[in-house]
Amino acid sequence: MPTEGTPSPAHRRSGEPTAADRPAPSAGLPALVAWHAARTPHALAVADGDSTLTYAQLVTAGRALAAHLRTHGVGPGDSVALLMPRCARTVVAQLALWWAGAVCVPLDPAHPRARSEALAAEAGATLTVGDSKLLESAALTGATLALPGEPLVDGDCAPAAEPGPDATAFIMFTSGSTGRPKGVAVPHSAIAELVSDPAYLTLTARDRVLFHSPMTFDASTFEVWGALANGAAVVVCTDERPSFEDLARHVERHGVTVAFFTTALFHQLAGRRSRIFSALRTVIVGGEAMSAHHARAVLRAFPWLELVNGYGPTEATTFTTSHRVTDADCDGQVPIGRSIAGAAVHLLDATGRPVEDGAQGELWIGGSRLAHGYTGQPELTAERFVQHPELGRLYRTGDLVSRRPDGLLDYHGRTDDQVKIRGFRIEPAEIEHALRERPEVADAAVTVHRPSPDDARLAAFVVAASGPVPRPDALRERLAAVLPAHLVPDEVRLIDALPLTPSGKVDRRALTDLVTTDAPGAPAGPLGPLEQAVAEIWSRSLGREVARADADFLALGGHSLLALAVTDDLHEELGVELTLADFFAAPTVAGHAALVERALLAAHSDLRPGAPEDTDAH
Repeated sequence: MPTEGTPSPAHRRSGEPTAADRPAPSAGLPALVAWHAARTPHALAVADGDSTLTYAQLVTAGRALAAHLRTHGVGPGDSVALLMPRCARTVVAQLALWWAGAVCVPLDPAHPRARSEALAAEAGATLTVGDSKLLESAALTGATLALPGEPLVDGDCAPAAEPGPDATAFIMFTSGSTGRPKGVAVPHSAIAELVSDPAYLTLTARDRVLFHSPMTFDASTFEVWGALANGAAVVVCTDERPSFEDLARHVERHGVTVAFFTTALFHQLAGRRSRIFSALRTVIVGGEAMSAHHARAVLRAFPWLELVNGYGPTEATTFTTSHRVTDADCDGQVPIGRSIAGAAVHLLDATGRPVEDGAQGELWIGGSRLAHGYTGQPELTAERFVQHPELGRLYRTGDLVSRRPDGLLDYHGRTDDQVKIRGFRIEPAEIEHALRERPEVADAAVTVHRPSPDDARLAAFVVAASGPVPRPDALRERLAAVLPAHLVPDEVRLIDALPLTPSGKVDRRALTDLVTTDAPGAPAGPLGPLEQAVAEIWSRSLGREVARADADFLALGGHSLLALAVTDDLHEELGVELTLADFFAAPTVAGHAALVERALLAAHSDLRPGAPEDTDAH
């Protein structure tokens, strides 16, 4: 019996595409989407709140917008920056840019203007297109074009020539050790090969895939184009910073079946046995080492769940290896699995020779899904993308990995100072460079502090220049004006000198040892009942005692993911829902207690002084 949305032979019209006609991944993403539109035109393609687009509507809108872009000078090979909120129009715009022949350079609306302009310039973008309100508020200095508020449905809908397999689809940025972000040029064929009929997880035309990652994060490539390359639907989470409860409600409301979570977010959801897992069939996790404890807890609580541990850098198109996690895997370290979807992995020693099973070696990646390199940085490209005399073109990851006798890979850390925090790849040197640019800073070093296995925080140590001593909160504010939020240290500490190893390098382990619990402050009075309740919730998430009404969440090392944990606990224990905007507008114990009190009074208006008495007659 034919599956839903697939015409039976008796009803199939002459010339209608069949499964045998499916384009090869080398045809590129637009061709795959167009094929599904011709085969199942009325199937759901994108769901955005209460609005939807079928495959036919998506293709029509994408081609019409491509024609609109061409009339405004967008042509083959142009790099065009895209500044839009996460919504259905974002998907249409990406498709339209490709059909106009352009390269898409996603920008994050949450990033500072200086950062967005620097990334657009680094990518060689000649134009920034996007949402009119965002473009107006960003006030970018280069050329801009506001896109129509609704998908276009008419005009010259004939697309330009399909982009070739080697054409660049995206330029996505990762942290750079020199202080200069690296723009990774990812080709169409690499993305199409990753997402076309994937064997590393279950993804069919019946599925709905959650799109909740920032466009600038390469996981969004899987979330959007993994769905559309397989005839499935993209379910867009339009909340800029959804709470745990927001995500669960969104998944339940729209029938989401497949989701990607960063490892840090997965750990938080797993620790809470979030009901989000009860609605999902497949979860793929990546970004950091997966906790066996959390993986086992989720698999035992939700035994039907397909849990996939994914690994891979942007330079090799999102996922290079994967492993379907079982309960038995959780007896030890959860492996990162085997190579997938055209990727090849090699474990080599310092001389470029293979290491034996069980020995640690640097992971070098080959195969058909490598990026072209770093835009505008030929020397760095040549350093990281190497022509191996026997294995061909390889990307040096800097990751230390070992291979088990059965072929599964285990991750063991880095050969350099690069770190992964909350799914983001971070070069401490980029933050250190931004700090040293400040005239009040003589030197700086950044390290990672892990107060608990599920929490990692950036700590910056600053040696002040001669003159007025800078305030740590002022330095954080100045960094926030030029760096994205994930690169702003959670804590800034002033020290007299950076500790050094005998070889003269910064002793980062000694710096980590300097991170202690709350410094003593002025005597504090007793906390009120609501303040005490808030302080106890903070203490659990922050991993340190909080006993002052004026304690500041950010100053104590709090960050956005911990804020989600706190708002979730406030909802569970006190019955109130705080948005992250409210949370960070008053980030003290006293401020949160006041918000909780206001929310409780609003929910129980009959408890407010002077509330009218119940006059209902019986």
